[in-house]
Amino acid sequence: MDKHVPHMMPKIGSIRGDVTRLMRALAISPERRGLALLALGLVLTLLGNLAGQIWLNIWNRHFFEALEKRDVAAFWLQLGIFLGIVALLLSMVVGQTFLRERLKIALRAALVRHLMDKWMRFPIVYHLGFEGVIGENPDQRIQEDTRNLADLTAELGVGALQACLALLTFIGVLWHLSSAIKVPIGGAMVDIPGYMVWCALLYAGIGSGLTWLVGRPLIALNAFRAAREAEFRFALVRVNENAEAIGSYRGEREERRVLDARFEGVRSAMRALSSSLARLTWITSGYGWLALVVPIVVASPGFFAGAITFGVLMQAADAFTHVQSALRWFVDQFARLADWRAALHRVATFEAALNDMDQTAAKAGNRPGLRILPTAEPDIRLDGLAITLPDGSPVLARARLTLPAGQRILVTGLSGVGKSTLLRTLAGLWPWGEGVVYLPKGVMILPQRPYLPLGSLREAVVYPACAGTFAEDAICAALRRVGLCAWIPHLDETMRWDKALSIGEQQRLAFARLLLHKPDWALLDEATAALDEAAQADMFALFAQDLAGTSLLNIAHRPGLERFHTAHLRLIAGEKGAILTYHALPMEEGAPASLRPLPDGLGLKPKAKRPKASVL
Repeated sequence: MDKHVPHMMPKIGSIRGDVTRLMRALAISPERRGLALLALGLVLTLLGNLAGQIWLNIWNRHFFEALEKRDVAAFWLQLGIFLGIVALLLSMVVGQTFLRERLKIALRAALVRHLMDKWMRFPIVYHLGFEGVIGENPDQRIQEDTRNLADLTAELGVGALQACLALLTFIGVLWHLSSAIKVPIGGAMVDIPGYMVWCALLYAGIGSGLTWLVGRPLIALNAFRAAREAEFRFALVRVNENAEAIGSYRGEREERRVLDARFEGVRSAMRALSSSLARLTWITSGYGWLALVVPIVVASPGFFAGAITFGVLMQAADAFTHVQSALRWFVDQFARLADWRAALHRVATFEAALNDMDQTAAKAGNRPGLRILPTAEPDIRLDGLAITLPDGSPVLARARLTLPAGQRILVTGLSGVGKSTLLRTLAGLWPWGEGVVYLPKGVMILPQRPYLPLGSLREAVVYPACAGTFAEDAICAALRRVGLCAWIPHLDETMRWDKALSIGEQQRLAFARLLLHKPDWALLDEATAALDEAAQADMFALFAQDLAGTSLLNIAHRPGLERFHTAHLRLIAGEKGAILTYHALPMEEGAPASLRPLPDGLGLKPKAKRPKASVL
């Protein structure tokens, strides 16, 4: 292994299994009809191209015989015929190029849709992050690896088919022409049936064997490089997304150290790849240069013996070139085949991981473990619920508890005791543990940092619904209620709203979503941590009127929040996991009884000096 590779490269499994996965995915794709038509069109253009090549091979004989005989009339006639051959070949090549490029598009569309259909489903999109290496950088596998796989599959597939058709056709031509060539052996002229065919097979076999021996490491090296590139890109994106925090800590030097380390991994992979490619070039380039004279040398005994004319010599050399070019296709394309194999493996293993997760989720209701079951009852009920980490470490001791609807429940406990994990479990996100959670359908979770999708502000407010789900008046009213009236004129602007809005504004926007969707349960995880006490009181006041039908489960650390809640759920740390205690809270004097409309003065207006967000 190359000394520049810092650690073990990934193992590449069976190509048969990976190809089978790819074919199954394409067979069920909505693009399959288009793929079949494009493939048929490519076969027809390849056959047309092959007919032109055969015509050109025959033309070689007549053209060079006209030159040998100094027949001017025949010379000009053959030039005219050549123009017709060129017109046919040119039209076939243009058609082949067009269809091949369209095949790339269709292949990529089929692969991307197939993977996104499997990935973008609850709860797989969240669980994938816990699957180790296979869960890293799904963006790269769906965007970059599918592009590479589609492009290389189309190009190499067309090239391989073209090589096979040329081999089947010209090997017959070469066999026929070999009948006139006798080889001098021991002073005698010996007739070897198919002499030039055997020479072409031997020449291509030697080249292919040497290429495989020298270039075999390229397959794993390409996969290794793709993984390092994904890590480097992820590190760059992470720095860009957290530029403000990095600048606040003056952490540029440390981040640069991390980026340098990631890029060093890329550079090490590229060094190893370049060394292997250089060794392979000795074979491929040397093979290519020798191919210029080998056909003439092989056919020369017949010409020097006077058994064949100069025209037949050139026709035989051309047929030999076609045969050995078809046979050497593997030699010429080995580096790209290695890249294709690596891309195929990354896409296939990603698809296999998604399939395994899908099957696990489908079987979850029929095996012991943590199960999230829908219920028509409005309460959240825990039946023998025990939560663990992925490695089996206990988080929550077995609990049987009913969280009654209509309550505003405050969740407290020491940091790290498992409050957020409990919330993720109740939201149906956390799969590790035992017991059953009976969960009503209408549940919405509000994390500390709300998610704002790419697109317009209107799309961010109504998320996860579509932009046209709610009326304009309802959206504007919700924004006014949470103090974001200043942003109403910007509803249809598209920009990075997670950059344009402060974290406090984003938390207010999350409450606007609650007002629009009105879920049965709202699960809050420090969802008001960025708000001042007055703004926080305004947000909790929403549950007294507009959201009176929404039950609340709220994780918070600030003191004095009991007055906004009717019950207290406490997590107490224990050796076998946290223990749950639940009790009602007395309503204190001054607790909010109704929603107070927010005056415009409390609305957070866009700051004049705020950096302009980048338009998408």
